[in-house]
Amino acid sequence: MQFGRSYEEFEVGATYKHWPGKTVTEYDDHLFCLLTMNHHPLHLDSNYAEETTQFGKNVVVGNYVYSILLGMSVPDISGKAIANLEIESLRHVAPTFHGDTLYGETRVLDKWESSSKDDRGVVHVETIGYNQDGKVVCIFRRKVMVPKANYLEARGGEQPGRPTPQPDKNWPGPDATPEEPAEG
Repeated sequence: MQFGRSYEEFEVGATYKHWPGKTVTEYDDHLFCLLTMNHHPLHLDSNYAEETTQFGKNVVVGNYVYSILLGMSVPDISGKAIANLEIESLRHVAPTFHGDTLYGETRVLDKWESSSKDDRGVVHVETIGYNQDGKVVCIFRRKVMVPKANYLEARGGEQPGRPTPQPDKNWPGPDATPEEPAEG
């Protein structure tokens, strides 16, 4: 399975549909709020949300929605990234609620080679996130510095840093003859 792309593999206009989706639970939302110290009652207090908001129920914190969508895009977009350079824009255009399932897709808007280093380039992308009904809830644009193929080859190829399994008494190695089962 591919994990990210090199500069040469991106095509302007291409759209990558991220899979699988993620169903947002109340637990997920509350944990994220508590970890990030966002204690707004819109996210944590169902009585408050039911009685005093236009939605009548808790709304998932926007930074969690963004984080899910960004994470979904990693295998298709930034899995080989050298750096995330910029979040150009981030818009929450509709609420996400507990129990909603988020899906995302990313379109390549532009790309250009680095002006300072010839082994990398920048990819400009837009990600949209939508729920199980197809309602778009979040849109963001970002710029990602990605390696060219020569950068990857100089550092170990597709899976840099991956060790080689070492034969020992428990595993004789890939070229060893399998033992015959004992008769019994």
